[in-house]
Amino acid sequence: MVPADRGGGLMRPDLLTEPVEGLDEALGVVDAFDEALVGGLLRPRPAQAAALAGLADAVSGTPLAGRVAEAAGQAAAGTAGEDHFVALAAARTALMGSVHDALAAQADKATGRARCTEEVPPAASGQPANLLLAARAWLCDLARSGWRGIDHDVVSGAAPVVSAMLPDPALRRLSVLLDGFAAELAASCPGAAMDRVPARRWADLWARGVLLTVQCAGGAPATGTATGRLLPLGVDVQEHATAVQAQVHAVFEPADGGASRLVRAGVSVPKPDTVVSAGLWQLLRPHMSLLAAVSEGRSMDLADMPVTAEGDLLWSDEHARPGEPADPFATARVALSGAAATAAAPLDRHPAHLAVPVFLEGYAYETAAGDEDAPDGGAPAFVLAGQRLAVDTDRVPAAGPLTADAVARSQACIGLLRWDAGAFRLQPLAVEATVRKKTVAIHAGAWAGGTADKAGAKAEKAATDALAVLRERAGRLLRK
Repeated sequence: MVPADRGGGLMRPDLLTEPVEGLDEALGVVDAFDEALVGGLLRPRPAQAAALAGLADAVSGTPLAGRVAEAAGQAAAGTAGEDHFVALAAARTALMGSVHDALAAQADKATGRARCTEEVPPAASGQPANLLLAARAWLCDLARSGWRGIDHDVVSGAAPVVSAMLPDPALRRLSVLLDGFAAELAASCPGAAMDRVPARRWADLWARGVLLTVQCAGGAPATGTATGRLLPLGVDVQEHATAVQAQVHAVFEPADGGASRLVRAGVSVPKPDTVVSAGLWQLLRPHMSLLAAVSEGRSMDLADMPVTAEGDLLWSDEHARPGEPADPFATARVALSGAAATAAAPLDRHPAHLAVPVFLEGYAYETAAGDEDAPDGGAPAFVLAGQRLAVDTDRVPAAGPLTADAVARSQACIGLLRWDAGAFRLQPLAVEATVRKKTVAIHAGAWAGGTADKAGAKAEKAATDALAVLRERAGRLLRK
């Protein structure tokens, strides 16, 4: 266990395994509703009607009660309209939000960290109503057909809606979600032939999409400004076939002497599927100078940087300049424990969005037990004070020098505490390990600003060659 005077550590790992009252019941209601969507709500069966009634009962003591009760009744009769599906999506989202809040409170208790309690205001929106209604109509058709009933005719209905939305920046969030969702569905058609349906994932995407069609839900986030010092902790890289995102987690110390808080700064770009590993940084670097500061171990001085109420910096290089050297492990030991976490936006109150920066040291590494019946699935783990904390090395990106072997040999770790498959897990961002009798720091984002590492340099060169070929081909097409 990390001593209390060392700052930033996971003080009470035992608290992460305590049962959360009502958690299983809430997830059970969600799972039943998700299963109802598998079969579709055009002609619901008794089990589906029972799931809908259970969803209505679960929110009976909330302001949603009346609307959801009516929506559940109409859906059970096979006569639900679009407003009814919006109410059902809102109820499911509210339940997942309650799960998020309970787990976030448990993580805060374990880390001894305070959290901002003010509510995040709804976003302002000026989106075209006709496109929102078209998107909602397609999503409602999906709910009626169900995942087992999808075919290419149903899924292709998203294409004209997405094409009309993509040019409008105000609709980019919803259009990208619909585009990716439709691509997943198309790859699984026909639904009747699927061996396994990703019911939770597709219901998550469906409910989020439906709520983003509501005028007040998908606008630009309310923002303020941040002036002070930014102390990076680590970089989380999320890669897909056609896009990549780098998100820097950091501690922000206001220049006016106010309380420090946890913030994030992210950049997302499209990518060719041939650009992988360290080559990803070539796509990301031009859009955010913070990545160079991360790899150099420097702080950043911010001046009036736009920031949302949720702690997301809307990064603009003109509001930042490189600061003094700042070791992330020093930041984690000294400043992390006193940095308050920020509240989540309504649509981001979901267990999948939990990513709590933590610092650990003094643990033992335990290899995978292979016991799938264990709460953490028998994954490899750090053992602190007799308590296992599963380590998710599958999330360690290939775009940096951090490896599963380095994690296994480490003595200290900066990571993100996540919740997945019914248990808390740690995603390593950086570790301190002994290499040739010396303690060295190994960061997942070490190559963000460039690298002399042989493996990284080789991957960078391959990416440079691939991008040069793609640019030449694109230029040739444009000249025709």
